[in-house]
Amino acid sequence: MMLTENKLQIEVRKIVIFGAGKIGRSFIGQLFGCNGYKVVFIDVDPLVIAALNRQGNYRVIIKGEKEEEIIVPNVQAISALYKYKVVDAVSTAGILAVSVGKNALEKVIPVIAAGLLKRFSNNPNTPLDIILAENMRSAADFVRGQLKKNLPSGFPVETLVGLIETSIGKMVPIIPLAVLERDPLVVYAEPYNTLILDGKGFKSPIPEIKELAPKSNIKAWVDRKAFIHNLGHATAAYYGYHLHPDSEYMYEILDDSEVFRFTRSVMLQSADILRTAYPEDFTAADLEDHIDDLIRRFRNKALQDTIFRVGHDLTRKLGEDDRFMGSIHLGIQYHMPYDLILEAMSFGLCFKAKDEEGNLFSADIIFLEALSKEFKSTLIKDLVLDSIADYFIIEELKKLYKVLHHDFNI
Repeated sequence: MMLTENKLQIEVRKIVIFGAGKIGRSFIGQLFGCNGYKVVFIDVDPLVIAALNRQGNYRVIIKGEKEEEIIVPNVQAISALYKYKVVDAVSTAGILAVSVGKNALEKVIPVIAAGLLKRFSNNPNTPLDIILAENMRSAADFVRGQLKKNLPSGFPVETLVGLIETSIGKMVPIIPLAVLERDPLVVYAEPYNTLILDGKGFKSPIPEIKELAPKSNIKAWVDRKAFIHNLGHATAAYYGYHLHPDSEYMYEILDDSEVFRFTRSVMLQSADILRTAYPEDFTAADLEDHIDDLIRRFRNKALQDTIFRVGHDLTRKLGEDDRFMGSIHLGIQYHMPYDLILEAMSFGLCFKAKDEEGNLFSADIIFLEALSKEFKSTLIKDLVLDSIADYFIIEELKKLYKVLHHDFNI
């Protein structure tokens, strides 16, 4: 344990991670835990919490050309229900990370704020960096706003809290239930292990971990992840399902040259938009190489990534600021074509892939049913499209939907 020279026993090499899910364990926890940090997870799952505390470690299985097993050591967990313990953990952390998902992010801010208050009262000069391991645009602005709502007026958020946006490019597939029954802590992941993050967001020195890749313009890299990686992955899932509804895995559908061609074309169109928006950060050659590398990773057979995992949760993935609509809006802003992106999005409006137990995602059932009855109002209500600003987009989606649903009469 390394202590700072103050009355707070801050453990410089301790990371507290909100969210012991797949990214939290396979990526953030693995990076820091395998580089000498004590890893403390905050979670709500009592089985995962108990298992982490019982074992003190967990396995990450790297699914590549050659399978590799990594043991992440020096791990413990705290239930989010024990607020006083969580507050203590935050107040003494060397660094923090949050990987709970966009919808739950707001819920963890109050306890982080309480931990910051305790930290500040004991040592007003010790900053805390928070890695925002979320697939979310403008995550730092959102968290900053929420912290200010939960902290007293005048609390020095700008000087004592580093909000580190990230571009999470690691693919973590669904683990078969039979595997989880044998080991509830095991996680699968692809070999890719680079964490792109905001180099300007840190208030303390950037941790000396070789897999960290700090960038000066993180917004460009977050958009690259959303509008090339996420967009291309979902495009392959939606178009692949359209052509091969009985297929289960991503590598299967991408073996179809038509799915491969269309997916790559959509990604290239979005890359043109990105290059126009961020001319100082990307070149056409860089983005094309990135696209080809991504498609190679999408086709990783060992990963056994399912079409269901990549495509489900339609209201989020088709939403007004996510991979499709975000890229379309950027294209409109820069007067760039986006017809292929819009076509790819239309296939998502018909996506009905099932999980390994043969079930549709429950929220998708409700969305697709509503869409078939009230197309325009569902896009406005569920996807948060703007009835005026997105009028042309809605009308074009309606035309494309009609082609895919010959009996569509709305």
